[in-house]
Amino acid sequence: MLPPSRALFVPAGVAHTTAAASTAEMHSLYLLPGCCPALWAEPTVLAAAPMFAALVGHLSDPDLSGDARRRAEAVLFDVLVPAPVASVELTWPRDDRARHVADALAADPADDRDAATWAREVGASERTLSRLFVAETGVGLGRWRTRLRVRTALELLADGMPVAVVSRQVGYRTTSAFIAAFRREVGVTPSHCFLTA
Repeated sequence: MLPPSRALFVPAGVAHTTAAASTAEMHSLYLLPGCCPALWAEPTVLAAAPMFAALVGHLSDPDLSGDARRRAEAVLFDVLVPAPVASVELTWPRDDRARHVADALAADPADDRDAATWAREVGASERTLSRLFVAETGVGLGRWRTRLRVRTALELLADGMPVAVVSRQVGYRTTSAFIAAFRREVGVTPSHCFLTA
């Protein structure tokens, strides 16, 4: 997920797709590999500083002369800076019982039912449900729910929603509790994640 403060460098020849969770504006620059300095061998998240954004807009001009394009590209390469990545991996369980819980939580991340309640709903013991989540997702139900909430929060924050509103929408009673959980999962606070470089 790329907020306006981030961009993605994709090396030539790397197959990829893009998608948007909501209305989005995307700008792509295609640069000839022979004209680029050696950058990164893998897709790399970049800080989209104001200078970078201005250069993307300038280079998008189809009437730009060859000399002007070469000068702008040279400056562009000077301002490409890798940025910290906020990512929350989320593996979905395969077992029908655990999948039912995961799907319900995805539909309403603020649902605060405990593991015992979920276990009764899906016809399993709390211990069985817990084992299923650990075996199939690598984490227990509580940690999985936290990751889901943080992942959902990333999408809402990228849309520009205020942190206090996001924290309530994903199930936290206080903004400080949300910020603490977010920092544990992502490594930075929500506001730091979306700072313009």
